[in-house]
Amino acid sequence: MNDLIQTIAVYALPVLFAITLHEAAHAYAARYFGDNTAYMLGRMTLNPLKHIDPFGTIILPILTYVVTSGAFLLGSAKPVPVEFSRLRNPKKQMAWVALAGPGANLAMALLWMILQVLLVALGQVGDDFLPQMAHAGVKTNLLIFAFNLFPVPPLDGGRVLTSILPIRQAYQFAKLEPYGFFLVLGLLYLNVLTYWVVPLMYVAQLGLQLLVSPLNFLLN
Repeated sequence: MNDLIQTIAVYALPVLFAITLHEAAHAYAARYFGDNTAYMLGRMTLNPLKHIDPFGTIILPILTYVVTSGAFLLGSAKPVPVEFSRLRNPKKQMAWVALAGPGANLAMALLWMILQVLLVALGQVGDDFLPQMAHAGVKTNLLIFAFNLFPVPPLDGGRVLTSILPIRQAYQFAKLEPYGFFLVLGLLYLNVLTYWVVPLMYVAQLGLQLLVSPLNFLLN
């Protein structure tokens, strides 16, 4: 029980920031390209209370962490409403709106990684609370980044693929969206998503470590 409480304490802020900025980024991108739906509904904000979903934000992360013995952590927020038909160029700009969320997670993973380097320079060791939180921030954001890029609607990767496909094929592919949640659950159960998520997280982490390496060299 103590381990679970400590894990919740370590992951709470990283998970909250990760899903809040992910959804806010979708809203900002949608408005930039011409759709004010999320803005009018008050979802273009960094206020986490506007994005929290009791099940997806609180119960689901704890449940997946406990069920998988800490191997997997999955959470979600209330999806930002986007009327793709209101975008100036819906087919093309749909992809950019979709990529804004994972892009925000990748940027946050970089910031958490920079914090890790700074904490090491200040003498903070891996067992201290802040280094643990920074590690959780990197891991959480890379996981959300990779998971959401899986090419099944309504995940962001599904939106990107819909944008890329020719119109006829995109229309047929988009019909999967009502069943997307169940497809994702099935792929999770069959452990198929691991073969997508783990390599993508690894490559993204290597790229971020390369970006941080000059700072790491200077400070350590």
